[in-house]
Amino acid sequence: MRFLILWHRYPLPLLGMLAWALIIAASLATAIIVERRLKSTPRRAFLIAMTLGTVIAVLDLVGSFGPDDPDAYPTAAAAVGALIMAFAPVRETRDLVLASAALAALMTAFALAEGRPDPTTLAPEILTIAIGTVPPLVAAAIVRSFRRMVQLELDLVLVQSTVSQPRFAVGMLASEELARLDLGAEQLLDDVAEERVSLPLSPARANTAASLATQLRLHLIEGRTETWLHHAVTESEFLGPSVQVNDPSGLAGLLTPAQRDALLLTIWLLVSGDTPSDAAVVLAIGPISPASNGAARRKVRFPIEIMTTGVPRRRVDPETWQAIRVVGPHVDSIRDGSLRVHIECSVDNPADA
Repeated sequence: MRFLILWHRYPLPLLGMLAWALIIAASLATAIIVERRLKSTPRRAFLIAMTLGTVIAVLDLVGSFGPDDPDAYPTAAAAVGALIMAFAPVRETRDLVLASAALAALMTAFALAEGRPDPTTLAPEILTIAIGTVPPLVAAAIVRSFRRMVQLELDLVLVQSTVSQPRFAVGMLASEELARLDLGAEQLLDDVAEERVSLPLSPARANTAASLATQLRLHLIEGRTETWLHHAVTESEFLGPSVQVNDPSGLAGLLTPAQRDALLLTIWLLVSGDTPSDAAVVLAIGPISPASNGAARRKVRFPIEIMTTGVPRRRVDPETWQAIRVVGPHVDSIRDGSLRVHIECSVDNPADA
């Protein structure tokens, strides 16, 4: 609207008009492409749009370039920011930041190149640069935060499925591998039963059968030594790099479903909460504490030590303490500026089951 009102005050208004026509067409095309191909928007579409945005910005900046009228500042160039912002859901934050920085550099270069008898006339140019570059950066930050939130929740739901596993079991990834190996074994046995494969087996099929048997045995052995907590940590995209579990006796498998869920949530909140990105957690579980009387022998008691790095106590969410209380009575302390929690866990003796 401002461009139309001040049309006669621009040095080359036709270039500005062409820039606006191009930005409208590019915005409509971008909206259609992003909406129809939200999951697989090609990178070349982003590069074409940014190239077109550069052309639009240059046309508008050239059309408004000149010190004669300080009110004739670029308008279509600022609208290129909306073109960049349209790609926020489908492009990485890095791409949006680079595009916004390039637009800001281009507009700043033209603004500084104009001869200005009064430096205060630069204020509208600064405002225009901010209007064109700040919204894409804000949109990129919002989308990035939303993506992380969704990924965290999905990963938490995924690893919580391990809570209902037996004391020693295979993980989700191993279960898929076992299903694949089982299908291969069934197909081989069916071929033999239907006489599609003659006995004795050929060397190639014998090697295949031996490989299937070996892999099945390895997975079964692993399933008798790894607890649900091991699988929850190793198969999590967020817990795996930051959490270490020391549970040589497999005592985590004795926890009740409520205790398992609470312990997993505790680890999750400590790692993914409002803490530095280098936060780390070490869990030491066991050994079993000796029973002192007959009633105590019906319970198995063992400690769980949660040692953190880069997690100050003041940043621990109240929900974390509530989850810790579900696992068992606890005592917390600070060591080297990070939180350390000692939990006394008590569960039913599996020998009485």
